Amino acid sequence: MEYGRLGLSEPGGSSPSPSEPIIISRPRSSKKKIVFLSLLAVLLIVVSAVSAAMLTGIHYRTSSPKNPTLKHNPTQAISKTCSKTRFPSLCENYLLDFLGSDIASEKDLIHISLNMTLQHISKALYSSAAISSTVGMNPRIRAAYIDCLELLDDSVDALSRSLTSVVPSTSSGAVKPLTASSTDDVLTWLSAALTNQDTCADGFSDVSGAVKDQMASNIKDLSELVSNCLAIFSASGAGDDFSGVPIGNRRRLMTMPDEDEFPVWLKKRERRLLSLPVTAIQADVVVSKDGNGTVKTIEEALKKIPEYGNRRFIIYIRQGRYEEDNLKIGRKKTNVMIIGDGKGKTVITGGKNVLQNLTTFHTASFAASGPGFIARDVTFENYAGPAKHQAVALRVGSDHAVVYRCNIIGYQDTMYAHSNRQFYRECDIYGTVDFIFGNAAVVFQNCSLYARKPMPQQKNTITAQNRKDPNQNTGISIHNCRILATSDLQASKGSYQTYLGRPWKLYSRTVYMLSYMGDHLHPRGWLEWNTTFALDTLYYGEYMNYGPGGAIGQRVHWPGYRVITSTVEANRFTVAQFISGSTWIPSTGVAFVAGLST
Repeated sequence: MEYGRLGLSEPGGSSPSPSEPIIISRPRSSKKKIVFLSLLAVLLIVVSAVSAAMLTGIHYRTSSPKNPTLKHNPTQAISKTCSKTRFPSLCENYLLDFLGSDIASEKDLIHISLNMTLQHISKALYSSAAISSTVGMNPRIRAAYIDCLELLDDSVDALSRSLTSVVPSTSSGAVKPLTASSTDDVLTWLSAALTNQDTCADGFSDVSGAVKDQMASNIKDLSELVSNCLAIFSASGAGDDFSGVPIGNRRRLMTMPDEDEFPVWLKKRERRLLSLPVTAIQADVVVSKDGNGTVKTIEEALKKIPEYGNRRFIIYIRQGRYEEDNLKIGRKKTNVMIIGDGKGKTVITGGKNVLQNLTTFHTASFAASGPGFIARDVTFENYAGPAKHQAVALRVGSDHAVVYRCNIIGYQDTMYAHSNRQFYRECDIYGTVDFIFGNAAVVFQNCSLYARKPMPQQKNTITAQNRKDPNQNTGISIHNCRILATSDLQASKGSYQTYLGRPWKLYSRTVYMLSYMGDHLHPRGWLEWNTTFALDTLYYGEYMNYGPGGAIGQRVHWPGYRVITSTVEANRFTVAQFISGSTWIPSTGVAFVAGLST
């Protein structure tokens, strides 16, 4: 959300222009990270090229002048496969450039497309990492550049895991069929990779110069390539769509799974972690400002997290207000849980905002992208205020993330549910413009969503979902929640309009189900982003909501808006079906409702 979102009183406006360019000398640690990423990218390029032949069973050969028409005559398999994508010409050109594709079957082309895309993202990461040592950057461009390095690195990982899942070989060399769980995984990871490319490009949307031009060249076609992978994988029978609603999980029953169905990264003993009192939990690190813990700062605690941990690593943060810079649990820090002393007691805060020449992605007071992230009894806050526009309190890009009994407080862009599968239970979220946004597959259950008093002439929008591609399995589901106004907004609600959401990207998808809606909501319910943009491609649904703001008689009449009357359709957005929650949430110990029943 880098442009056109300074506030709803300024449609089509732009973020503040960056300051004049200055030369930035990167810290030593950053240089080491760039070098590491470069080496990693080179290794991945080599490994992925070799793995294609091993995984597909195709015997690759080097192209030669003896076969000059190879790139001009797609095979029947390539033509048929690429016809299912949104960018068929680009699909054909790139596949024909991949040695061995001319003898590949349609089935082979599924993993060839993943492998080819992985190679291009790896090359983009390598090329991008080399920019830092040769080009000076102003703070705004530097923030966008650093974001892109992180996002490209995450995408390499997502494509690597997807490729491994699509071709899981047995010791005998046979290929196992994809399970429902692994299918969901691949759809999730490819959706996240596409979101990553979108976020990277958005970061450079309102700047200009050599760095932007170089990055644009590096990431050229990446979004389209990932989109094509999604389409090819979905068309193979891995995913399906029902009027914009994912039904890839239709084989699942609405029952709790057996114990042996829990994912390997969540042990049985962890189920009670979110219900036990703090005194009964053995933390790995205790953060206390008074010096009575293991460390005094959260930053010190995060440094102690092992990489790729296969057990739960618990950080207990004692009561206090913690304002620290760059608090982030990166992708390699897996299965981390942070626990506080309760809402309003343990407070992680900050004031970063886009007026400081930062990207929205870069403003988060706390961020987590490592799989298996859990937060309990903590307040995440961004105090920048409405006049500072985009200012994120919590950003989550972690797969299988759970946020339980937390406060998330800000104004514009409070809660950034960036990507992957996420679940929020019994949280209080406060904001004004687009205060729940992103492109995760996310369910908010038993939460209270508070609209606050915005700046004069502004409108409140609770959600801004940015699903870009029809094959992404993403969206926002708000189930059994309370849609409320803070006291200052309630006292002046006649002067400000509050809406359930507006479409940030073309296939925006958001539903409200069985939720109480206060009288501060505008009767139309939903707001346009820009005239007719996305009104016929979005999916906005309401199912059996109640309260003075829940009346549907004056709702919008957009082609993509619907009043859901079918329980089958509504069930697509429940924990069990939308985020496959019945396979991973039970082992966290968080109470949840798998289906529609409350």
